[in-house]
Amino acid sequence: MGDVLLKVTDLEIKAGATTIVDRVSFTLDKGRVLGLIGESGAGKSTIGLASLGHTREGLRITGGRAELNGRDILAPASAKARYLTSASVTYVAQSAAAAFNPAHRLIDQVIEATLGHKLMRRSEALARAKSLFGLLGLPDPAHFGDRYPHQASGGQLQRAMTAMALCSSPELIVFDEPTTALDVTTQIDVLAAIKHAIVKTGTAALYISHDLAVVAQVADEILVLRHGRMVERGPVERIFAAPVEVYTKHLVSLRRSEKLLTAGGGNVLLRVSGITAGYAKGVDVLNDVSFDVVRGETLAVVGESGSGKSTLARVITGLLPARSGTLQFEGKSLDPSLTRRDAPTHRNIQIVNQIPDLALNPRQTVEAILSRPLAFYFGLKGSALRAHVSTLLDQIELPSALADRYPAELSGGQKQRICIARALAADPGLIICDEPTSALDPLVADGILDLLMRLQKEAGTSYLFITHDLSIVRSIADSVVVMLGGKVVRSGGKTEVLAPPFDSYTEKLIASVPEMRPGWLDDALAGRGRPGTLER
Repeated sequence: MGDVLLKVTDLEIKAGATTIVDRVSFTLDKGRVLGLIGESGAGKSTIGLASLGHTREGLRITGGRAELNGRDILAPASAKARYLTSASVTYVAQSAAAAFNPAHRLIDQVIEATLGHKLMRRSEALARAKSLFGLLGLPDPAHFGDRYPHQASGGQLQRAMTAMALCSSPELIVFDEPTTALDVTTQIDVLAAIKHAIVKTGTAALYISHDLAVVAQVADEILVLRHGRMVERGPVERIFAAPVEVYTKHLVSLRRSEKLLTAGGGNVLLRVSGITAGYAKGVDVLNDVSFDVVRGETLAVVGESGSGKSTLARVITGLLPARSGTLQFEGKSLDPSLTRRDAPTHRNIQIVNQIPDLALNPRQTVEAILSRPLAFYFGLKGSALRAHVSTLLDQIELPSALADRYPAELSGGQKQRICIARALAADPGLIICDEPTSALDPLVADGILDLLMRLQKEAGTSYLFITHDLSIVRSIADSVVVMLGGKVVRSGGKTEVLAPPFDSYTEKLIASVPEMRPGWLDDALAGRGRPGTLER
């Protein structure tokens, strides 16, 4: 038994009469990492926030205790006590983009809490932040913090938020899907940085994730949750090698399995030819990018953060007109600008964004969000409109009762599914999927992928699937485009692209996919010439 930092006893949290967390108990020793695993809505994030003394709006703690160094952080406390507690704990959210103020530079936000708690002088905080930027693989660490949030990619913002959490050297960090937005190669560096920081500082952590392979690299123990209850807990090695409960066995077997599909034939729906585009004059993010999306098939676009994947999606949707090159949809020239495209084109090309918090209007209910494309494109109203909204919710495996809720009342996975339903509502010919399952647990993600594949088979829908998860590529893609630095470095059928001989970059991507075994991260780092620093 180690030195206990956090002790949670019979924690119970409700939303109205519904129990969200049902008598969950666990302890966390100093310098140790507990992984919280479970499907969307299992209570992972709710438990993580309660461990910091917080709850989301609409939730209330109805029982139990959470003690940090012997202090009950859930009990009413003085302002001074809350201040001391908040100086000891930090949180890395699932969606970093929603956590940054767009009006302030990143560096000022990263060091704000550290300065507010008077833990360092400004010069020391700046030096630590820049060091963390480098550790987390952010570009130009000395000047990266001078950027505003809109000038960084989703993956870069997630790493900046991790730097923010680490800056104050807290006793406890709650990581809520910290690698959700990261490509596989960057994920290794972030995981290594997180693990290294925990080892060096003695910081304890709760690591919330739906990816068992990621948890295997960071956690010492795993707590499996379902419907707000603890299903099983044990050391990482035992959970993976000999899970006891049926639900845990299902999670482990699902992560190990891969569905392999054979590419089919068809004609070209979207042709991208020689596209060059960027956000500033003379600075190109995409350089001479060309490929075809075949009708009724799935093209996966893979590459590390900053390779131009999401910029490519913006060009195709018309949000970012290209500087040169052409787009053709159904054999006809596609205007570079969204505002000059007609309504049928808008309906036929839909997008599911990477970060649902930025894509959903927080002031609209789920019903209002899904009703808009149905009314706009198909003129539905009244009972027919409501019935179609209910059908969409059923397709994405959400109860119709959620129609009256606002985005803030949904989990990250639920919000992402609403984004998918909104795209499906337009009955498009092409859906650009920008990491659509990155926020989902494996069981729900598998269901969403099955849904997308079924719709493709039934309706002939095409997908341009942007992802960093090569297991998804192997499962659903017919063809693959590999991007690096805004250029296509490898392309072709899935079997061809994912089979040797590889170019050095594709080989690095494939070698960076986490394996579900403890110690894989250290082996991967050793293979990249960085051995020995992460052993416990």
